[in-house]
This record gives sequence, structure tokens and C-alpha cells, in this order.
Amino acid sequence: MANTEQVVTVVAAVFFAGMGVYALATPARLVAPFDISLGTAAARAEVRAVYGGFGLAIAAMLIVALTAPQLRAGILMTVAAALAGMAGGRLASALDGRTHFYPNWFYFLVESAAAAALFMVA
Repeated sequence: MANTEQVVTVVAAVFFAGMGVYALATPARLVAPFDISLGTAAARAEVRAVYGGFGLAIAAMLIVALTAPQLRAGILMTVAAALAGMAGGRLASALDGRTHFYPNWFYFLVESAAAAALFMVA
């Protein structure tokens, strides 16, 4: 049976891979819940790069963390810090005014929980 560290790492990798594939395939649908429209090829390219390419790269690094024990702690801490930064950005956006629970606060909770889990197993 897999230990907690492996489970947390695999779950995080699956979510990043899912985000990456979804962003590459349908960038407009990925950002639609945030009231963002992608009317140009440049806008779609940006979403594909930031959500798609980044998501797949992070998923790949999390898999590396499972197979290279000497890199594990550094990779997990880096991904946890990135997630914490994302959650912090969502928290800072509260200064703009009230936002609906979904998507802003939902993803704030997901990112915070994932960051905490990765920090704990790093």
C-alpha cells in the first residue's frame, strides 16, 4: 500500500496533469468560470502556456519526486510554495470586492489544502 507521501504526490500530479490537458485542449472553457473570454489566438496561447504547459510540467516534476528521492523534498516544497502563492493571490484579490464562492474561494481552498498537504509530506 502506498504511503501518505506517495498518495498526496500522485493526487497533486493528477490534478496538475488534468488542468494541463484541459487547458491545452479547451483554453476558453478552462477560464470561462472566471468571466474571461479568449477572443484571440494570443489569448488562447497564453492560457495554454500558463495553465497547460505549466500544469503538465508540474505534474511531470511530481512524478520525478516519486522516483528520485534525492530531489523529492525540493520538488514538493517548490510545488507547495507555488500553490500557496496562488492561494495568496486569490486572498489578495478580496481587496477588489466580494467574489462568489465558486470559482475564487473554491480554488483558494483547493490550493491551500494542496499546499499544506505537500508541505507536510516534503
